[in-house]
Amino acid sequence: MKRIAGILSLFLVLGFIYYSFYSLMPRKAAPVSAAPTEFSAERALIPLKEITKVPHFHGSKAHADVRNYLENQLQSLGLTTEIQDDFVLNEGWRGLDKPKNILGYLEGSGDGKALMLLSHYDSAKVSSLGASDAGSGVVTILESLRAYLASGKTPTNDIIVLFSDAEEIGLDGAQLFVDKHPKAEDIGLVLNFEARGSGGPSNMILETNGGNGNLVKAFVDANTEFPVASSLMYSIYKMLPNDTDSTVFREDADIDSFFFAFIDDHFDYHTANDNYENLDRNTLQHQGSYLLPLIDYFADADLSQLKAEEDYVYVNAPLVKMITYPFAWIIPMLIIAILAFIFLVFFGIKKGGLQGRAIGKGFLAFILPLLISGVLGYLGWMLLKIIYPHYNEIQHGFTYNGHWYIAFFVMLSLAITFKIYRRFNVKNQVASFYVAPLFFWVLINIGVAIALKGAAYWIIPVFFGLLSLWVLIRQESPSLILLTLLAVPALFFFAPLIQFFPVGLGLKMLLISCIFTVLTFGLVLPVLGTYRWKNILAIACTLFALLFVTIAHFKSDFTEERQKPNSLNYYQDADTKEAYWVTYDKILDPWTKGYLGDNPKEAKEYVSNAAGSKYNTGYRYAAEAPYKDVDLFEAVLNKDTVSEDLRHISLTIAPTRDVHEIGLYADKDIPFSNFEFNGQSVSKDTTDNGFFNRKHNVLLRYYVSGNEPLEFSYSVPKDTPVLIKVAEYSFDLLTHPDFTINKRPAHTMPKPFVNTDAIVTYRTIDVDKLSKPIKLQDSLVEITTLNE
Repeated sequence: MKRIAGILSLFLVLGFIYYSFYSLMPRKAAPVSAAPTEFSAERALIPLKEITKVPHFHGSKAHADVRNYLENQLQSLGLTTEIQDDFVLNEGWRGLDKPKNILGYLEGSGDGKALMLLSHYDSAKVSSLGASDAGSGVVTILESLRAYLASGKTPTNDIIVLFSDAEEIGLDGAQLFVDKHPKAEDIGLVLNFEARGSGGPSNMILETNGGNGNLVKAFVDANTEFPVASSLMYSIYKMLPNDTDSTVFREDADIDSFFFAFIDDHFDYHTANDNYENLDRNTLQHQGSYLLPLIDYFADADLSQLKAEEDYVYVNAPLVKMITYPFAWIIPMLIIAILAFIFLVFFGIKKGGLQGRAIGKGFLAFILPLLISGVLGYLGWMLLKIIYPHYNEIQHGFTYNGHWYIAFFVMLSLAITFKIYRRFNVKNQVASFYVAPLFFWVLINIGVAIALKGAAYWIIPVFFGLLSLWVLIRQESPSLILLTLLAVPALFFFAPLIQFFPVGLGLKMLLISCIFTVLTFGLVLPVLGTYRWKNILAIACTLFALLFVTIAHFKSDFTEERQKPNSLNYYQDADTKEAYWVTYDKILDPWTKGYLGDNPKEAKEYVSNAAGSKYNTGYRYAAEAPYKDVDLFEAVLNKDTVSEDLRHISLTIAPTRDVHEIGLYADKDIPFSNFEFNGQSVSKDTTDNGFFNRKHNVLLRYYVSGNEPLEFSYSVPKDTPVLIKVAEYSFDLLTHPDFTINKRPAHTMPKPFVNTDAIVTYRTIDVDKLSKPIKLQDSLVEITTLNE
């Protein structure tokens, strides 16, 4: 009977782990034939296919086509629409652009605060099709609104749809709405939909300046079907640099947000593979399972009552959906757990259920796998990058075979832990050996209560662990099934978390997965420690680990399904009449070698002002290229005056070809006293202003829309020489008639997060060599071009 109970408990443990993942999201996308009042992912795919045919980054022709299509979609739902556009100067990013926001209005019957449904419609430059990020959010809103209106309901609150622009280049569409739209002051809550991958469950994260208590209560009351949310993510998110449109609403308008984002299949993020085919249909259904009930709830709720002083701990759990309680409970619960732990240890020793020597051995048995697995997780990933150097080409750090590596390291950690506990002969002293894991978990929760309160729900599995210890002390032959059921909270909470960190933050986080595997094993020790066949389990886990790493190896190369990111730009310096092929790649493939050769030079030997990326990626290699007569901008001197020992200059840079970005560079030590770009003045009210305290020569990145010129003004001490270097980027290297570029091989794709497939030209403006403005019929005549 004991053997049967052991086998049954093992299958229960595996079943609970499986269900912890299975229960997170819908298992099937609703078909087109679903009831009109239901959200159907298959219906949402119809507009998604239309808006993701080609990349539609800000300023591209396709960007305008997508905007027109979405405006028509909102109008077909009966919403009044508006296009809001104006220049936005992002001082933090030193960027300038002209977002074109799409707004739709559904009037409510009341006069309370409005509910905003938000997603962005621009795709990431240069090659992303934007199906997940954030086409999925756009069509989730369209389909949810359609289903809501099909029910015949009239909202009490106004519903405002904002498909923001320029999110990918600085959150500037949201900034434009918050700063300049009169409706901004009417918004009571924002529901924002995002993505950082192409699949997996969608996580709910809060954006609020105060306590989250009322927001959490409202979310629970809305009764979404598959909530995936935890205050741990909320706490981590508040500590990290935030970068969604919701951040703008919180920081600049004190408007609370829920935002929903999925992060699995992270390897598709911002790449050409963020396409219609790769978006997980069940994930899209999950997004809809949030929004439709939330519209139902918040369309009629009092949105002025969402502010709170108190924060709540919250976490999703199967069957009960959400567990919530106030932060005020954290310390009392921790104290109860500490006192219960101390009582049980003394009580167990007194009653003979715990032995001091065995407790000491238990600490050694637990610490050893923690240390060994942690070291293997840290050094193992470093070793893999040495064995497979091409992994470094994937900038965000999650490889195509990343899930297999997670499985490998988890199995390896389990094998080590089983083997060590087998060597310590824990079976007949499980209660004593269980003291060490509980002690560490109590310590962890003390740290959580001090520094990471959002993770305070971790105390719940500890309480169940304390109950298990009580059962082990009191009963000579406790029910293994009962002990398995007491381990369920640990399995439900931590199994998904083991996968979450490396998926979301890159495989460098395998260290955390290994440590959490051992920590979770420790909580389940009352079950796993009783098995006579721990050695067999260690061997089985080792064999699975070998299987998974073998699969990872055979999926380590680049193929047509797993493309290598590569890059090629044509870089031309009009001042020196020199041109180069340049790449960001560390490892060249035959396509890039066709232009840079087998032994290219380091880019720094030829190229300056290399455009970087969010991952600090600069040009790596360069090779000489033929100089082409690429059309360059025209520079016009509009104003050149001196007053109060300052020289005031105004220039216009007018592109003469279809460019997408203009970069301005000037010596970082020039003492500029003011700037204005296309009518947007740079503020001087901070000591760490990006324009006036520059650490490098970058002045501005202007994201061009409609080939609109850049007019900028500045002031400097009158005798200060100023040379402005201007870079123009057009993303048409592969299609420009003056270039014949071989077709990119099917097993490669444009590198994300950088400007690639671009024609880049640099030219220096010396104001003193420009023609001076003259007056004619009371107007300034624009005199063209630099004197060559």
